[in-house]
Amino acid sequence: MCEMKTAVSVSKARAQFPSLLKKVAAGDTIAICKDDVAFAYIVSRDRWEAILETMEIMANPKAMKAIRDYEAGRTKFKDVSCLDEE
Repeated sequence: MCEMKTAVSVSKARAQFPSLLKKVAAGDTIAICKDDVAFAYIVSRDRWEAILETMEIMANPKAMKAIRDYEAGRTKFKDVSCLDEE
């Protein structure tokens, strides 16, 4: 079922494409639906790059371990000023 904030049918997407692009530029994600099922999305370049970056992090075992360690409270942080120490 098409339940996004902005979901349109294929025919509406064709007719309203310029205005849909303005919504995407403003931060919306548009679902294109057929028979009330989303089959395509229009997203901004910034949003798409964020999605790809998230996927890259999730595919990196070391990064995911660091995130899990942080969430479990096993990570200790140091103040950036320690980099100035010799």
